[in-house]
Amino acid sequence: MATPRGHASLAEQVEELLATDGPLPIVAAGDPVLRRGTERFDGQLDPALLARFVEALRVTMHAAPGVGLAAPQVGVGLRIAVIEDPAPVPEEIRVARGRERQPFRVLVNPSYEPVGPARAAFFEGCLSVPGWQAVVARHAQVRLTGEDEYGRPVDEVFSGWPARIVQHETDHLDGTLYLDRAEPRSLSSNEAMARLWTQPTPEEAARALGFRLP
Repeated sequence: MATPRGHASLAEQVEELLATDGPLPIVAAGDPVLRRGTERFDGQLDPALLARFVEALRVTMHAAPGVGLAAPQVGVGLRIAVIEDPAPVPEEIRVARGRERQPFRVLVNPSYEPVGPARAAFFEGCLSVPGWQAVVARHAQVRLTGEDEYGRPVDEVFSGWPARIVQHETDHLDGTLYLDRAEPRSLSSNEAMARLWTQPTPEEAARALGFRLP
C-alpha cells in the first residue's frame, strides 16, 4: 500500500524531477520506493504535467536502454508505466520468445490476470537491478486492463514477450521486483550471460546451473 501523500506534493516532486533536461535518474534496488507500491492515478498531475512526465519516462527508457519503465523506478509512487519494444533480435530468438515489436504506449492504473494456465520461462533483467539477469517463469498470456494517458480504457490480451513486459512493469507498481519471482540458481551477471547463455531459451542454463523450468 502506498504511503498517502497530497496531490500537491506529488506534483511538486515531479516538477522537481523535470527541472533538468535529459534522462531521469533510475532508482536502484534497495530504495524503499521500489517496495511501497503506488497510488492509483486520479489526477495528481494535471494533463500538461502528466504529458511532460510521460515524455521524460520515454526518454529515460530509451537512454537506458530498456523496453519498459515504471514511475517508481524514477522515484515517483504513481501507478504509471511506459513500454516500447523495437524487438531488434535475430529471427530464431524472436520466434522462441514470442518477441514482437511493441509501439510506445502508456499504462495508467494497469492490472493483469492470466489467460490460461501456460507459463514461459526466460532470462529477464531490470533497469533497477543493473548488471544481473535471472530466469523468471511468467504467464504466457495475460489480460491487461487499465487506462491510457488520456483516460481511455485499456482492455487487451498480450502474449509472448509483450506479456512478459507488461507483467514486469505492472509488478513494479505493486512493489514487486523480478527477482522476487526469479529462479535463484539462474542468477547470472551480464558478463556470464554474454559468454554462456545467449541461446534462444534457457534450457542449457537450467541443465548447467541446476534449476527446473516449467
